[in-house]
Amino acid sequence: MSKPKCWQDVPPATIAWGASALDVETGLWRSMRPVLDENKCISCLKCWLQCPDSSIKTNEEGRVCGINMFFCKGCGVCAQVCPVNAISMHQEADFTNEKREHGEDPGRVADHVK
Repeated sequence: MSKPKCWQDVPPATIAWGASALDVETGLWRSMRPVLDENKCISCLKCWLQCPDSSIKTNEEGRVCGINMFFCKGCGVCAQVCPVNAISMHQEADFTNEKREHGEDPGRVADHVK
């Protein structure tokens, strides 16, 4: 049996092969999206430390510079730990007009399912 290309190719009652977390676009699962206000951010890195998906991006100086939506699942931990409320959570559906690098609309979370 060859390795399936997606979960739909796995026959029922079987075990699927694992994937590298770096290859799986888990951001498609998100229903809430964190939005960073860089003007409020003090780069305390609490969000970077607590993010379970390593989605907080930092620049060469070690300052928070964005959120990697490819991996972010929208759990909101970053917004909860931010001491200056520089991260706020918004409905993913509010971003339906935004185009992604992969050509998918992020507000249409289930479109990736065949």
